[in-house]
Amino acid sequence: MNTDKHQAILYIGLNDSETGVQKFDTEKYLSILKNTCRSYQVAFSVQVINGGYIHEDGRYVEENTLMLRLIDIPEETIREIAKDLCFFFHQESVLVTLQPASMYYVKETL
Repeated sequence: MNTDKHQAILYIGLNDSETGVQKFDTEKYLSILKNTCRSYQVAFSVQVINGGYIHEDGRYVEENTLMLRLIDIPEETIREIAKDLCFFFHQESVLVTLQPASMYYVKETL
């Protein structure tokens, strides 16, 4: 297993994959996402955006989307989080963009 750390952005749509409608308000989805990240003990940031998606059957939808940024995370953990969110949000898929990351923290005191 590759243990290198990565930066990933996950795009999680909020419309139900079968009905094509967002079933809950966005705050509920954010709460589920935050609880998922907390259970994996990963640092994250999240934005609510709007986007379009083409389903495997050719249907095009526009929907609210959560854009989740994970930094300094092993790829396998990213994959597990994406699988969980795909299941919890009843999505056809979750898009993951992945790249190696070089990171450091800057601290300064007066």
